[in-house]
Amino acid sequence: MKEHHLFPWWAGYLLISPLRKLTINPKVLLRDYIQPGMELLDAGCAMGFFSIPMAEMTGPEGMVYCVDPQKKMLTVLEKRAAKKGLSGIIETRECAFTSLKVEDLSARIDLALAFAVLHETRDRKAFIAEIASSLRPGGIFIFAEPHVISGDEFAEELAMIENVGFSTLAQFSRGGNTIAITKKA
Repeated sequence: MKEHHLFPWWAGYLLISPLRKLTINPKVLLRDYIQPGMELLDAGCAMGFFSIPMAEMTGPEGMVYCVDPQKKMLTVLEKRAAKKGLSGIIETRECAFTSLKVEDLSARIDLALAFAVLHETRDRKAFIAEIASSLRPGGIFIFAEPHVISGDEFAEELAMIENVGFSTLAQFSRGGNTIAITKKA
């Protein structure tokens, strides 16, 4: 991820505010795509606004791999997961600015989420390739960008995703974000 565009770790507390659920509720957004026992990837998880609900939805038979380049974000997520009894379902991983470091998850992930992250990556094509590699055939990739990303830039990102073998199932706006639901061929 680009260091000069990196969301500050201390602002992560704003991302986990319960008030945020008024505009984007993770369980509502993800309910049609997550089943118990799934293996999930939250790329750019921050403090776990999506990770915690994902773990609750996949349950004790599933796993949520939470990847972020900022150790301080992951530390807060680990504490939040422990408090909710989800430590056995959530695995945190500190990634690099040039790699998600998920090679061991090749073709294992049922659903990957990158919420307001793609625009921060140093190499969007490499990031997308890593997501694609981690997903099993038929896996779902949900990505979103905040309103500060232009419609043209979002379309460019979506085209990159489609160019590596994804089809777009839905595209919509919610909570000041543009969201695309895609499926790996």
